[in-house]
Amino acid sequence: MNDSETSSPYLSFQDASSISPASLNIDGSHVQSQEHSRHWRDVFWFILFAFHFIFAGLILGVLGLNRFRKKDRLNIDRYTMSNREDEPTLTEDYWAFYVVAGAVGVLLGCTWLLLLGSRANDIMKFGVHILTTYLAVIGVLCFWDEHFFWGVAFAIGAVLQFLYVISVIDRFPYTMLILQRAVNLVWSVPEVLKVSCSFTLVMLLWLALWSFGVAGVVAWNIGEGGRWFLLGVLSLSLFWTGAVLCNVVHVIVSGMVFLVLIHGGRAATTMPPKTMRKSLQYALTTSFGSICYGSLFTGVIRTLRWEIRGIRSKIGNNECLLYCVDILFHLVETLVRFYNKYAYVQIAVYGTSFNHSARDAWELFQCSGVEALIAYDCSGAVLLMGTLLGGLVSGTCASVWAKMKYPDKVTMVACTTMLMGMILVGLATVVVESAVTSIYICYAEDPLLIQRWDEDFYDQMAEYLHQRLRHRSARSREVLTSRFDTQTQAT
Repeated sequence: MNDSETSSPYLSFQDASSISPASLNIDGSHVQSQEHSRHWRDVFWFILFAFHFIFAGLILGVLGLNRFRKKDRLNIDRYTMSNREDEPTLTEDYWAFYVVAGAVGVLLGCTWLLLLGSRANDIMKFGVHILTTYLAVIGVLCFWDEHFFWGVAFAIGAVLQFLYVISVIDRFPYTMLILQRAVNLVWSVPEVLKVSCSFTLVMLLWLALWSFGVAGVVAWNIGEGGRWFLLGVLSLSLFWTGAVLCNVVHVIVSGMVFLVLIHGGRAATTMPPKTMRKSLQYALTTSFGSICYGSLFTGVIRTLRWEIRGIRSKIGNNECLLYCVDILFHLVETLVRFYNKYAYVQIAVYGTSFNHSARDAWELFQCSGVEALIAYDCSGAVLLMGTLLGGLVSGTCASVWAKMKYPDKVTMVACTTMLMGMILVGLATVVVESAVTSIYICYAEDPLLIQRWDEDFYDQMAEYLHQRLRHRSARSREVLTSRFDTQTQAT
């Protein structure tokens, strides 16, 4: 971080390791002296998200009100080529399904947070193994109900989930080690859980309006194609909004966890005051544009990366298939360099733009060799599986009720309520993901920070890193030898 724009409002990693506790300003004056270095980043994306948020809110309100307690209240049906309705439905007829999905999502998220401290490993293992079965069962039910497209989709999802778990099952011991330490770190900072609960309430307020508008769309008689188009657009809007809120929590938690690690614990006398307030302030002001920008791309790119890495590790000596997968792998790796979740730690600590933060984090991992551990780690995928399972359960509860009352609209209700559930559970899981990313950043910058926090964990990480580097070296030699032998035979 030698760029002039990377000054931190907190202590830098180097400062933390080189300054003795006695020389630190306990009143936080060192922190305050650098606050002027915070500049607004990625302002275009801040403005774009604000316009999107306001416009989406207006559209949702109009769509919901048009069918609220009265058919065509705002008289907008005349602008559509709608057919005559035999049994007109209203917004409130479908809104109740979304209330059920929201309640289930909140319940699952709260349960996940409450059980983090005592049963975290059991919950994560259960989520990983039950997801494949759940996808397969839903696929069978879709076939039985003659929804063949969705049956095929869920069947493919179950197969991909099964293949991915099989391909990375040897990595689970290390993954569970990282997740368990991240959970312990989260529970040592109780403010983190309060942040997650607070943003869950904020998300619920937005979901109340979003589900109101979506229920109006489902009730609107504009034809199947028109309804699916509007639901797709509104779902993309919710995906971006939900990702932004999750990543705001990510940045706030990363800032807190980073400070805990560099000061050696939450109770350290060198901890600066009002850290939570400052993290919240920066996340919602100067760094908010960077969060909005990164939220558009990081989720999709890292999911592709997990799948490609899982497939690549099991190809073996099939040169043709390996070559094709390698093309995709290098393309995704290039994107990961500029769009990765570790950027949020850099944003929290240094206040840099998203691409600058992502590039700095990835170069740090490449130079330190920690990228070998990150590639081996499946913690992000495990947390995503828990989020997907939460969304599926929420969608199932709502769609079962919808099936009894409006069987022709059950697919629309199921898809939209599943997205709601995923976002609500994701707000709970993101606190652990934030702790994981902060641990890797600190270990890459200075492993002694981890050693001071948890010496046993440091020894285990060092051993795993040594194993992964040896494995990579042996694999590289094997590939080079194979290619040399092939060229020799051809000559």
